[in-house]
Amino acid sequence: MPSTETVDAIDARLLLALADDPRATTVALAERTGIARNTAQTRLTRLERTGALDTFERRVSPEALGYPLTAFITAQVTQRRLDETASALAAVPEVLEVHGISGTVDLLIHVAAKDADDLYRIAGLILAVPGIERSSTALAMRRLVPYRVAPLLRRAAD
Repeated sequence: MPSTETVDAIDARLLLALADDPRATTVALAERTGIARNTAQTRLTRLERTGALDTFERRVSPEALGYPLTAFITAQVTQRRLDETASALAAVPEVLEVHGISGTVDLLIHVAAKDADDLYRIAGLILAVPGIERSSTALAMRRLVPYRVAPLLRRAAD
């Protein structure tokens, strides 16, 4: 989980340059942002250490791995078993991320599936997780706005 340390305008410019060219060298990033190479390297290291710069894994498409279906499963959980439930969900490879949410359900579980039968299997696995009392599955029909932070980075860079 990212730290509470905030990204300043220089960090934001550095991250925008990296988003534009993920394979750029530290020297190239420093030149694009107008900072010294050592400063760029120090900041990139800190951003990785604090969790502000996410892992490369985030860029890998489940579709490219043979999982074209995206679904969101909401679940009600026995509260005293939340940690156990989260650990069990983390053991399911098709579970991409899990958010604890407020409202009438407790978890929002983002999953990837090969097809409808696979999604049915995954939903069954999730329902069998200790602590899950009830679940509901919604298939994502189309991604209308992809995951992005560039607009926030641009705001922070100004």
